[in-house]
This record gives sequence, structure tokens and C-alpha cells, in this order.
Amino acid sequence: MRRVVVTGMGAVTPIGNTVPDAWAAVKAGKCGVDFIRSMDTSEHKIKIGAEVRDLPIDDLLGKKEARKMSRYCQLAMIAAKEAYQDSGLEHARPEDPYRFGVIVSSGVGGMDAMETEHIKAMEKGYDRLSPFFVTEIIPNMGAGYIAIAFGARGMCSSVVTACASGTNAVGDAFHRIRDGYADVMIAGGAEATIDHLALGGFTSMKALHDGTDITRASIPFDKERSGFVMGEGAGILILEEFERAKARGAKIYGEIVGYGSTCDAHHITLPMEDGEGAALAMMQALADGKVNPEQIGYINAHGTGTPPNDRIETCAIKTALGPAAKTVSISSTKSMTGHLLGATGAVESIFSILALRDGYIPATINYRVPDPECDLDITPNQGKNKEIEYAMSNTFGFGGHNATLVFRKYKGE
Repeated sequence: MRRVVVTGMGAVTPIGNTVPDAWAAVKAGKCGVDFIRSMDTSEHKIKIGAEVRDLPIDDLLGKKEARKMSRYCQLAMIAAKEAYQDSGLEHARPEDPYRFGVIVSSGVGGMDAMETEHIKAMEKGYDRLSPFFVTEIIPNMGAGYIAIAFGARGMCSSVVTACASGTNAVGDAFHRIRDGYADVMIAGGAEATIDHLALGGFTSMKALHDGTDITRASIPFDKERSGFVMGEGAGILILEEFERAKARGAKIYGEIVGYGSTCDAHHITLPMEDGEGAALAMMQALADGKVNPEQIGYINAHGTGTPPNDRIETCAIKTALGPAAKTVSISSTKSMTGHLLGATGAVESIFSILALRDGYIPATINYRVPDPECDLDITPNQGKNKEIEYAMSNTFGFGGHNATLVFRKYKGE
């Protein structure tokens, strides 16, 4: 099995529009939750979200290109450009473009375009829809645009597994390189669902926090948690076969060593009460990377802030790690970014890798009321310095999808 390393990263998030800015915000414990400004919420119960702001999309993509894309595609392309430039691949592209692939996901796709174009159709007729309507709404177009931009002619795919999409994309890309089918992969996820349809739909299913105190909105593991906060963003990673990266003198952020993916086959939205499916995904990832539970120093938890999720994830971590669950440092960076749906796993993979690089455990911010059913070390309110060799990142999605990645600190060997 070949080693797989991360040589480039790009991110657009509610707490920073580049990886350095987002990571600095994580270390500062910045909260990206605020009142929604991009749309009129007067007819909505939900008033707050975690929006990407101050992003000069036309300048970064070009106005002509940007208008062809829905917002999730725009965010994916901007993050991919950062990651590609960061990796140095611009001057060291794979000799064989068919061994250079893309797996970039979205849990929903272009819901904003669907909403806008439906309104247009009602007012002007269906024959007046944008010629880009179809390509704006389908979830694979982020991957397609990225492949075209960088000449990646290998496998080009989009894994749609709801909130687990970004993690599955990174994990599948990791295995593709490790098992010899590719040398370089662009992987990650993007989402942009702060719109009328998404807010209305998630409100109806009672998944969202509906208060207006931004400091008590996205509060994973807190006993007073009552739902997640809708966020938007993108995370893109450049994955590369280790020997190739080393030979070209690439900057190496960290190594991916394990990946697990399961399905609860239980309920369309609720996880299994005992967390069996999630626990098995973690155990698969540990076995895949030949890592013992006590070697895991940090877990970036799924930690959405919904009452069942955090309680069940706590149970799953205890099952998967055994006695080591009591000593591992855990946090949910969703307390800062909100829930980025299909992008969340990719963005949290970036945070996990940087936690290894810097020896820093992010906090779970705005935590006040302990929950006896969430009794692990969730790093409340204040991040901490801690040298760790392995980190784990969990994501779970509607449909019963569970995905876990294990990363290793790169020490130059």
C-alpha cells in the first residue's frame, strides 16, 4: 500500500476565506454565527446562520465564469484554486493526466439556482430558464469545473452522502491513490444552502436552532443544545502519493492513514441509538491505518448540536476507543463554523491536519451547561497546546451514512 500525503489545502468558511485565515480564527475561538444578511428572513422562523462574507467572487473567478455557476460551485472553485496554488502542482503536474483525478462532493448541490429559476419560470415561463440551469443544480458540477480548470483527466466523481459527503470524497480519493489507481487527487466538498427552500425544509423537520442569541446557537455537547446552525463553505485538499511528493520537494501538511465508511440502515435521519454504525466506521478507520485507539490524540467530532447526535456520537466514541475515550481530546469546530453539510467533512479534515501540524487542539466554544450524557473531554471554550501524532475526524449524514478519517502528523520521514 502506498502512502498518501496532503500537499495543498484551500478553504472558504464563515470564519475565514482562506486556510490561514480560517485556522487563525479557529485558534482565536471566533464564532462565525450571525444574523443572516444574504436573504430576507422576515417570513422565516430561522434568523441566524453561518455565512461566507466579504468574498470577491467575480474577482477570484471572473464575472463571466462566475455567472455560469451556482454558489456551491463558486465556493468549490475558489477553494480549489487556493489548494492547487498552495500545492505547487502548477509547476509539477502529473505526467499522465489520467492518473490525476477529482472527487469533490456536495450534499445538496445548487439549491439556490433551483429556487431562483423556479421563480423565474412561474413569472416568465419554463422556456425562459437559464441555459446553465441544469449544470448549476447538479451536485457533480463542482468536480467537473475543477477537473476542467486543472486538466485532471482521471476519475472525476461526486459522492453524495448528505453531511458525510466531504469526508467520503477525501476517503475515496485517499484509497484511490493508496491502492495504485491514481497519483494525485483533488478532493473535498462544497455547500451553499442558506436560502429559502433549505431553511424552510430544515425548519420543518426541526433540525435547526431557532433562537436569536448567537452565543447560544451552535453549542455542541451542551445540555441546552437544540439544533444545528446552517452554514456554507468549501474545503479542498490536494492528495498525493508520498514518494512523488517527496521527490518534487512538496510541502507536506500531513498524512492520511485510515478511512472507514458504514451505513446504519436504520432511519432516514436518526442515527442508531447505541451509535453502532458510527462506532464501526471509527473502528474501520483505525484498522485501515493500523492505529491503536490509545494513539488517537484528537477527534474532530461531528458534533452538530442536535440533542440525539451529540449524545449518540459520545456513545460511539466510547465503543470505538474503549478506555482511550476518557483521555482523548475532542472538539466540535461546528461551534465556530456552523454546519456546512456536504462541505463539513473536508473543512474539518483541514482543521484536523493543522491540529496535528501545530500541536493545537481547537475548542468547542460557547459551552456552558455540561450534559452528563456527553461526558468526554470536549475541550470547552479554550483551545490548548498538545503534541499529538494521530487525529480522527467524524461525519455522519442523513440516510445513515457514517464516515471517519484518521490522519498522522508528518515528521519528515
